[in-house]
Amino acid sequence: MKVIFDNNVLISVALLPQSIPFRAFDKAVNNHLILRSHKILNEFRNTIYKSKFDKYFKDDVAKEDFIVSFITISTYIITTHHVNVCRDPKDNMYLELALSGGADVIITGDSDLLVLHPFPNISIISPKEFLDKF
Repeated sequence: MKVIFDNNVLISVALLPQSIPFRAFDKAVNNHLILRSHKILNEFRNTIYKSKFDKYFKDDVAKEDFIVSFITISTYIITTHHVNVCRDPKDNMYLELALSGGADVIITGDSDLLVLHPFPNISIISPKEFLDKF
């Protein structure tokens, strides 16, 4: 199965080991294919380097280590689809990646994405739902 994690879930994974998002991510790493795009990686990198997250990491090397780890375990997809259906336009990038990469599921806590479930044969679910269903 091909899986996409939104930025907020990825941040939770990085900051909160043993959390539900972390357990969902770990399950996906061990059993599924995780997809990423250039836009999603950039958003994640920009977010994790915000000063409000500094207290969770001993230094910038730890942040970069997590980013490199995410790159290593995920598959890069060039987005070839363009959509404009999300209430929050910046969330369209997850739908574009899902369509371009043939994803089966987007894992998110974002209500702007969750209200679109299901999006043309793509489940849009919370980390808890992912753990329960898959």
